[in-house]
Amino acid sequence: MKALGVFPRERAVRVVEHDPPRIGSATDVRLGVLEVGVCGTDREICRFEFGAPPAGSEHLVLGHECLAEVLEVGPAVTQLAPGDLVVPAVRRPCPHDRCAPCRAGRQDLCITGEFTEHGIKDLHGFLAEEVVEDVHYLHRVAPALRDVAVLVEPLTIAEKALAQVREVRERTGRGGRTAVVVGAGPVGILGALVLALAGFDTHVWSLEPESCPQAALLATAGVRYASAAGETLADVGARLGNVDVLYEATGAPQVIFQALAALGHNGVLVLTGLPGGKRSLEIDAATMMRTLVLRNQIVLGTINAAGDAFEAGIRDLAAFESRWPGVTRALVTGRFPLDAHGDLLVGPARGIKNVIAMR
Repeated sequence: MKALGVFPRERAVRVVEHDPPRIGSATDVRLGVLEVGVCGTDREICRFEFGAPPAGSEHLVLGHECLAEVLEVGPAVTQLAPGDLVVPAVRRPCPHDRCAPCRAGRQDLCITGEFTEHGIKDLHGFLAEEVVEDVHYLHRVAPALRDVAVLVEPLTIAEKALAQVREVRERTGRGGRTAVVVGAGPVGILGALVLALAGFDTHVWSLEPESCPQAALLATAGVRYASAAGETLADVGARLGNVDVLYEATGAPQVIFQALAALGHNGVLVLTGLPGGKRSLEIDAATMMRTLVLRNQIVLGTINAAGDAFEAGIRDLAAFESRWPGVTRALVTGRFPLDAHGDLLVGPARGIKNVIAMR
């Protein structure tokens, strides 16, 4: 079968042939991969900025945002059947008994750093015609979500963040409901939709002009858009008053410190982006510390997610389609065959969300 391999030592990316996978344990499920989303992480791995093949392999099969169809189930699997649609989780727990989160099924909060991740770190990914996965890491989706279910994995980033924001707000008693999302890529747009669905007065600030397709898509969900060409992030914060949640989805370090200045009292700054490469940045650390302390602000990061975030993402995708028909379908701006991987992963970024269709 065909798969897409990244060869770090060769600094090459190419289609490879793998033997078709077979069920090896009672809880295994054999999957036919339908679609795999392309994200910034994939592009960074293809620039060889990070990514680690499994032990003994010269290449890493790419892909972690996956929608698949069940082809065959092991004898102990009763909750899935051939023909079901599923989304697999990405991260697997570390092996250490001392890691309480991993032993409790919260490998997204692993304390050892020795977790593994499909298509990223020490495990082959899902950009293959077939894969085998343990049923405990699979989440079933309804056939009605077939066209948008590939968005579940990136959506879990926002779902995990929202759960933590709710915990913080319950602790502080803060009742404001103004949110600003920085960045209008897929993670930013999905974050804005999650916040809007949760009842926040949600705004997006990004580099694209106000005439961009992202702004029109967000307007469908009642989310207002501001372009950096016409208004600074600090101006947005001042205009809105007390910003309660600022959701950063750019990975640009300089934006993070602008975000703190725009964030209000008792506000929560959510960081989702990872800066690429090595960059230095001069900051006014004293001012940053004063802002954090005097405004009682909290900074949290969100990456990867556990099963509850996957289930929340599936529910919210259905809710998006019910409340704002077509909004998530408009997010996927291109579906391409595996042979088009070069332009998608190495060429200039284009569209909003691109998907490689395996079937």
